Amino acid sequence: MIASLFSKSKPINFFVVLFITLLAFVMARISLENQSVTIAFVLKQFAVFLLCCMTILVVNFIISKNNLTKKNNYHILLYSVFFLTFVQTTSDVNILFSNFFFLLGLRRIMSLRTERNVKKKLFDAAFWIAIATLFYFWAIIFFILIIVSLLLYSDNDLRHWIIPYTGVATVFILAVCTSIIVTGNYFDLFQLKLEIGRDFTSYNSVKYLIGITMLLSFGIWSSIFYLKNLKSKKKSFRASFQIVIIAFLVAALVIALAPIKTGSEFLFGFAPLSIIIANYLETIEEDWFKEVFLSVLVVVPFVLLLL
Repeated sequence: MIASLFSKSKPINFFVVLFITLLAFVMARISLENQSVTIAFVLKQFAVFLLCCMTILVVNFIISKNNLTKKNNYHILLYSVFFLTFVQTTSDVNILFSNFFFLLGLRRIMSLRTERNVKKKLFDAAFWIAIATLFYFWAIIFFILIIVSLLLYSDNDLRHWIIPYTGVATVFILAVCTSIIVTGNYFDLFQLKLEIGRDFTSYNSVKYLIGITMLLSFGIWSSIFYLKNLKSKKKSFRASFQIVIIAFLVAALVIALAPIKTGSEFLFGFAPLSIIIANYLETIEEDWFKEVFLSVLVVVPFVLLLL
């Protein structure tokens, strides 16, 4: 039933996704019951929720614009379900902003396939990823995707290899100038944590273990078929599909390097993982297996709320 409902793009699907995202958002804030409810607090929470919704819309735009899935809504359902699996991802504002700007950068990277306005797209991609880094330092690793895209598109224009660094330099200069104006010092505005987190004990709970196991098992299984079917994709879109799998690997690295393991860092892997699993769902011919596969992904997060 779930698979058949989301097998086609329908307005009701977005309402379901909105409900799941709202539920994740509310569950993440139950622990804030002692927080005094003021107008400022309500407005801030509304803005954060709006950011969560905008993130899903950006992911949907990237996928539809680059034909990364067929005309279905599996990807947005999966993204909202991932929110529910790790409800704390709706709480860390810095990571939410960092992931949002990373997705804007990914959007520009994906659009390189058209080979139009390449210089502008490379600058924009680097610019957005650099801004993402201001909110969460290890997001800088996603800069690798720009290099990979240039390699995949066999770009031999030296200027195209230099332009991304000008995008990063632009953000750095603007950030330093802002810091001087606001704080009177060059780098006081920067809140970059360069350390690497080696303490994974925070993941040692039933909720985390089940959630991580589900994402890893379903993600790895789907990735096998995703890679297997790459050759069947249209040549003009093949590089985009390759960038997705690399984005998933880079996101895994970002998660591993996270200075403080709160679970919010898993947000960086939601977009590529939702695309990979959605592509696998499209290849399943047995309707009953597709329903079971998707139902497990949807039901387990709801069960985790009871633990």
